[in-house]
Amino acid sequence: MNVLILGSGGREHTFAWKLAQSSKLKQLFIAPGNAGTAKVGTNIAIAATDFDAIKNFVLTNSINMVVVGPEDPLVKGIHDYFLADTQLKNIPVIGPQKDGAQLEGSKEFSKIFMEKYGVPTAKYKSFTQSNLTQGHAFLESLTPPYVLKADGLAAGKGVLILTDLVEAKKELSLMIEDQKFGAASSTVVIEEFLKGIELSVFVLTDGNSYKILPSAKDYKRIGEGDTGLNTGGMGAISPVPFATADFIKKVEEQVVIPTINGLKKEGINYKGFIFIGLMNDNGNPSVVEYNVRMGDPETEVVIPRIKSDLLDLFEGVANQTLHEKSFEVDNRIATTVMLVSGGYPEDYEKGKIMTGFDQVKDSIAFHAGTKQEGKNIVTNGGRVLAITSFGTDIKDALSKSFANAEKINYDKKYYRKDIGFDLAY
Repeated sequence: MNVLILGSGGREHTFAWKLAQSSKLKQLFIAPGNAGTAKVGTNIAIAATDFDAIKNFVLTNSINMVVVGPEDPLVKGIHDYFLADTQLKNIPVIGPQKDGAQLEGSKEFSKIFMEKYGVPTAKYKSFTQSNLTQGHAFLESLTPPYVLKADGLAAGKGVLILTDLVEAKKELSLMIEDQKFGAASSTVVIEEFLKGIELSVFVLTDGNSYKILPSAKDYKRIGEGDTGLNTGGMGAISPVPFATADFIKKVEEQVVIPTINGLKKEGINYKGFIFIGLMNDNGNPSVVEYNVRMGDPETEVVIPRIKSDLLDLFEGVANQTLHEKSFEVDNRIATTVMLVSGGYPEDYEKGKIMTGFDQVKDSIAFHAGTKQEGKNIVTNGGRVLAITSFGTDIKDALSKSFANAEKINYDKKYYRKDIGFDLAY
């Protein structure tokens, strides 16, 4: 099979690395890709949202499947674009259509969906310019912290958790009236704060059957001890120690099955990943959010633990035969540590020459924000490289990731040295 992956981050490099191992793969292309994906496939200088250019490439290069990494092309309707085109409609796209992508594209839609189908989640209300004063009153009825979520996509930055009521009211006004997050915050969802420990569970579905992928926990804050600004993710661990078989069974019964059944009842033919952000409150799962793609950096610990042929699983999704596919998971612990650019998640410089790749042993370096410039690999983003390692326990895996993080060099390199600090190991 000839496969095209859309995207350019660590998630897409991990997909490419895994798909390249499939006996079913003939040619692998990544649009636009990065310096890492270029080592396992062919990078194509096409943006993941340039649908017309993607169409031309797919037809010219006899592509048999398109795997969508990020959420933006899905929310904008890349799958629908294929289905509506007579030349493309029989080429499978791994990722939901626009109606299913609303689970991530609209916080309000996802909350209504959860409430309708009995998926446990925080109580909430939605507000716009027309009822902003009621939004302020609703905040007064809650106990802090206050959770404000921009309804639309805001590049992972549209969620605020605040402890001060005056500040929460001010931020609500800034989001709605001043469009702090652009059109994404013209509607804001305010919800009660969920207590507990956060984790993520990932599901691959063909619309009928599903496979529950390994659980993972990521670390969002830039500073050690989970301090400072939110990032796209500074590291991750899989599996999560407290996500026992009993807990995952609860997640399946209370969240996964109602979600899959709810999508079917809504007439949504969902083919792809569902990322379920959860809170574990004394052994009971509650959904924080849905995403309609794999997470990053969670992908870098979840996908390497899947022993099965990923392309074979994707074929099952495309043909709705996923239930027939074998699914095996590596029992070892996987950890990843993210190297980022100095200054991230605020202003940072690109183009820093990177060295030390040849020194990495016992880890996989998944590229996120990198590109090839002549003979050099240089930084090309805020999050630069994910160092993934396997181990018999968390400590063992992390020791490898940290050791190899030291071997990669570039100006102003930064990484958190306390990934997994809150887990007993």
